[in-house]
Amino acid sequence: MLKKYSTFIVLAILGWFFAVSLIVFSQESTTMDEQAHIPSAYTYVKYNDMRLNPEHPPLLKDLAGIPLLFLNVKFPTDDPAWMSGVNEQWNLGNKFIHQNNADAITFWSRVPILLVALLLGFFIFRWTKELAGTAAGLFALVLYAFDPNILGHNHYVTTDIGIAAFIFIAFYFFVKFVKNPNWKNTVLAGVFLALAELAKFSGVLLFPVFGIIAITYALAKKKPGFDQRSDSRFRWAKIWEYVGKYMLIIIICFAIIWIVYFYNTFNMPAEKVQDISKAVFSDSGMGIISKSIVIKMSAISFLKPLSEYFLGVFMVFVRVEGGNTYYFLGNVSNHASPAYFPVVFLIKETIPFLLLLLAAAGLAIFQTVKNIFSYPGNILAKIGGTIKFYLQTGVAYYTMLAFIALYVYLSITGNLNIGFRHLFPILPFAYVLVSKKVFDWIKSANSETTKKTFKIILAGLVIWIVLEPLIFFPSYLSYFNQLVGGPKNGYKYVTDSNADWGQDLKRLRNWVSDYNQSHPQDPISKIRIDYFGGSNPGYYFGNAFIPWHSGNNPEAGWYAISAGFLMENISKAKQPGEKSYEWLKSYSPYARAGDSIFIYYIPAK
Repeated sequence: MLKKYSTFIVLAILGWFFAVSLIVFSQESTTMDEQAHIPSAYTYVKYNDMRLNPEHPPLLKDLAGIPLLFLNVKFPTDDPAWMSGVNEQWNLGNKFIHQNNADAITFWSRVPILLVALLLGFFIFRWTKELAGTAAGLFALVLYAFDPNILGHNHYVTTDIGIAAFIFIAFYFFVKFVKNPNWKNTVLAGVFLALAELAKFSGVLLFPVFGIIAITYALAKKKPGFDQRSDSRFRWAKIWEYVGKYMLIIIICFAIIWIVYFYNTFNMPAEKVQDISKAVFSDSGMGIISKSIVIKMSAISFLKPLSEYFLGVFMVFVRVEGGNTYYFLGNVSNHASPAYFPVVFLIKETIPFLLLLLAAAGLAIFQTVKNIFSYPGNILAKIGGTIKFYLQTGVAYYTMLAFIALYVYLSITGNLNIGFRHLFPILPFAYVLVSKKVFDWIKSANSETTKKTFKIILAGLVIWIVLEPLIFFPSYLSYFNQLVGGPKNGYKYVTDSNADWGQDLKRLRNWVSDYNQSHPQDPISKIRIDYFGGSNPGYYFGNAFIPWHSGNNPEAGWYAISAGFLMENISKAKQPGEKSYEWLKSYSPYARAGDSIFIYYIPAK
């Protein structure tokens, strides 16, 4: 029955996913990172110039910029920040977005990103279906499409959902290549590896990961019975076959990277690449080497596109090394905490998915231990036999698990703690593995009664999963699970793109408008706003907006303060006399715009 109607069910789920996302992002203001990505998107496709935001590859911004070509917008190319500035993405982003129709620009640039998210949903269903059947494929798609965190970020003009999509799809085609290294699969693996590299520079992880997968699979590959070569000759032949074709995959990958960067840098002066490299890289250590490589490559016309590519790669290393300031569990720091991503995952993922993940992991460990002791011989032989079996028969699973383990390790030990969104690349793999294990568990039940019980439990969890985004609509970016009190309380634990990324400024405008209509005798004529995000309060509030930052002697009147600024200011150590929001502890918020902007009224003393 499911197989017969699976196409209709997939379309219905993805249709819901698209519709609810469209509604949500039409209500949201421009987020912090979009202020840099959106102007870059427009200038890439309009002017073939990547001087803005080179620390990210151009693919997703190219897609986001295409709809903007059909809008009546103007970009300040006569601004000194564009003509002679270095990486003035924030300054020019504010001008470009808010000197045009900000809502239209933000809305239309988000649509292509949402289409990429739909593509990811389709491939999650497709790969899970191939591995575990139609029911498991639909279940994996439900886990994805009804995850509030995905719904919260599946449309922003950033790299987060895009890199998750293209890494997952690159793995899909690379596993096909590993299983059958024919020329078709080789080319497809090269194409989608390139798309992953063009989505975000964390895609460089795939180069060593895919190389190790190819060699490991070649070593574990069984020799057919008719093959007369010795085991060692057979394995060496396979290793060279896979290494040779993997080299071809890399060549295809970089050829596509060159083509895309050539298009995006066609009108960009080489001097601009050099100016950026001189500005962002230090005069010591890796900074000197990075600067030298970029400058020398940019001076050669054929290599100029790749000089921009490597400029971005090196800028990411500088960014990661520098860290960021963030609020987490009552502390403010610019040094990463190993607890950050584990805690954020536990409080932002839905409880039913956490339960499923725990059950699937427990079952996998149990089955692995059971398989180990089913082999004859000593313990080392048992472990070796189990590993060899998995390498020969489960390339898709061990590659997913290996990537998850590597990515989690790098995230925990890295120096960037700015949001759960940075774990998005592992989520599609988790959906697939959980779905596979859950449905294998049901199929292996030794009685119809047990099988029926498992199905009832699973049905209950599915209902819970589907209800989460319905109950908490539209609080998706700021979603936290019930363990910490939901979206209204999440800001107490962690902020930035987990809770407050600037998404609620339009909701603040609407609140003020509604308040003024209901209080015509005493309207809000002025409001002090301390806003964290990519929108401009002056655009939405005009003369009513008073720029504000924390101060010790507040005047009477209305205040709107972003949760991120509030929590950071209250929690960080301060010097005597430093501006503070300590005085706000004496007041309760009058209201709240969305989940991230607190509204206060301070009466006259």
